[in-house]
Amino acid sequence: MIERELEIPAPDGVCDAVFYQPEAGRTLPGVFFLTDIGGIRPSQRQMARRLAESGYAVLLPNIFYRTRRPPAFDFQANFRDERTRARMAELTTPLTPEAVERDAHAFAAYLAVQESVAPGPMGVVGLCFSGALAVRFAAALPNLISAAASFHGGRLFVDAPTSPHLLLPRIKAHLYFGHAIEDSSMPAEAIEKFNQSLAAWGGRYTSEIYDGAYHSWTVPDSPVYNEPQAERAFAKLIELFATALH
Repeated sequence: MIERELEIPAPDGVCDAVFYQPEAGRTLPGVFFLTDIGGIRPSQRQMARRLAESGYAVLLPNIFYRTRRPPAFDFQANFRDERTRARMAELTTPLTPEAVERDAHAFAAYLAVQESVAPGPMGVVGLCFSGALAVRFAAALPNLISAAASFHGGRLFVDAPTSPHLLLPRIKAHLYFGHAIEDSSMPAEAIEKFNQSLAAWGGRYTSEIYDGAYHSWTVPDSPVYNEPQAERAFAKLIELFATALH
């Protein structure tokens, strides 16, 4: 496994990132791995590395580059604590829909010219907060992103003009959504409305709830990590990419 630390010229500064490729001398489909709110750290590197081992050239960008370099939290995060909530706002506020679209174009331009990245379609996967960003990447790059996945993604359907579900008409990718149970960022009513929007969109998609899996169940350092369901999620991701990117 080849792992390289990178700095990518981005619209609003320089984005630090990590690039993974299984071995030298191969060209493979390019994939964006978008971190959860905790940013780049060992668990996210582990997940991106495993995806690369399955036959992909994986870019793990610091989606919070406008705010800070890793660690996103230089203290013990407690999501009920005011200090943690303030840091979350600091990290996410700059990620407006327009900023995310600019980033998608910049990251894609960088990934496309890497010698190990095959010409052709790319994929994207997001976790928790970045599940919605994966949707935005697919909408920003409809002729490039052929597969987009979100696991325990939050706020995919909200009552706002910036709701990710409103981007569906722009998307050509094959979509996959794995939802958590009892998720305050994506409650059952929102999942139902989101599924209705997907059906009306008419593209290729799968949207399912993982039984017994709570928000962030795929992430190894999460307190609710659910290994059997995480393995199922990974298998679904590999199936999606194998179908859409080869």
